[in-house]
Amino acid sequence: MHFVPNITFGHPVVESLRKQLGQDPFFDMHMMVSRPEQWVKPMAIAGANQYTFHLEATENPGALIKDIRENGMKVGLAIKPGTTVEYLAPWANQIDMALVMTVEPGFGGQKFMEDMMPKVHWLRTQFPSLDIEVDGGVGPDTVHKCAEAGANMIVSGSAIMRSEDPRSVINLLRNVCSEAAQKRSLDR
Repeated sequence: MHFVPNITFGHPVVESLRKQLGQDPFFDMHMMVSRPEQWVKPMAIAGANQYTFHLEATENPGALIKDIRENGMKVGLAIKPGTTVEYLAPWANQIDMALVMTVEPGFGGQKFMEDMMPKVHWLRTQFPSLDIEVDGGVGPDTVHKCAEAGANMIVSGSAIMRSEDPRSVINLLRNVCSEAAQKRSLDR
């Protein structure tokens, strides 16, 4: 299991964006790094709202969760495709968001792993109020599977950036997730 020691968009970029865009945008930092502990304070100071780290990248998730909270941010906890959702479960009541990776972390443009959807469904069933995010290969062709499984947050890079009409793709992704969430609340 290897994460990168460096960051693509570090806290100076976050700080610059925060200054330019004000307090409205919600900045969720998905930290695909080894030793995520070292970036908590710089990201908090820079203006990050949520700090999402990989369960596989730390030896003490509890201490890291506490540190993120004490630095005024929400907590996101990510798992790679090879990590079982049961490994995340003990932390689910202490976090704001669970991120189920639907590709191996690190490279854009990978194919969506549909076999990760049972993890999303299990989390939604066990923790109905938890924010659940999927990241990797999500676009107009795959978002329905994510939303139906229970995801209410979507990360989409290539599908938006390579589109002729990014705004319409974003609206489609948002609408599919909203409709699935409404249906879930009606079914309860």
